[in-house]
Amino acid sequence: MIKKDYFYGTGRRKTSSARVFLKKGTGLFKIKSYKKSKNKKTWIDLKDYFVKEEQWKSALSPLEVLKLTKSFNVLATVKGGGFTGQAGALRHGLSRALLNVDSQNRTLLKKNGFLSRDSRMVERKKYGRHKARKSTQFSKR
Repeated sequence: MIKKDYFYGTGRRKTSSARVFLKKGTGLFKIKSYKKSKNKKTWIDLKDYFVKEEQWKSALSPLEVLKLTKSFNVLATVKGGGFTGQAGALRHGLSRALLNVDSQNRTLLKKNGFLSRDSRMVERKKYGRHKARKSTQFSKR
């Protein structure tokens, strides 16, 4: 195994993408994003960035499954989409970075479904319709 000071993983969900950097540390989790900082990228704590508890728990779940929450410092940049998509992208990127740390982690991460990208996207709007599927009201006469 090659000795590195950090490990990297890219994650995607919906239209969001996350770049995740892992370093040996004490469990610090910081996010850099345009979304909350008015066009200035600043580092924000995970629990301050995601308002809903389920979102930050989802982002932390790969570390909790492997019981490594206090072993690594995580620095992540997120772009695009909404908060739920960004939380999913963080989870995916964190899982890929943990895979680079140790290939033995693959079985647990794969079993919990963290390594597969969620490919569901918003369906496009079609012409002649109100939304992607919603049609105009039917009139018999």
